[in-house]
Amino acid sequence: MKKTQITIDIELDDNHVPEKMTWNAEDGGVEKQETKATMISVWDDEKKEALRIDLWTKDMPVDQMKMFLHQILISMGNTYERATGEEDVAFWLEQMAEEFAQKAAIKM
Repeated sequence: MKKTQITIDIELDDNHVPEKMTWNAEDGGVEKQETKATMISVWDDEKKEALRIDLWTKDMPVDQMKMFLHQILISMGNTYERATGEEDVAFWLEQMAEEFAQKAAIKM
């Protein structure tokens, strides 16, 4: 069985707030790529719950955070449709993402 790694390196300030983050993905050709935000979710099968790590650097602009969250909502719809085949629910998620964009005044 082949193994691969995706890693995130985080530099923290004295108060443990992320100042700089880079990520690496061996098979994706990504090495020390800088990022200002990351959201990681994993499924705990035993407890039947999602576990999350949400991190962003202190210099992440609010307008970019809004765009980041909007794009995550869109990708959730795409993932949901691929996983379940339920186009109607995926479409609803897409509509919710667009409503979020309007309410958050996202400019793209």
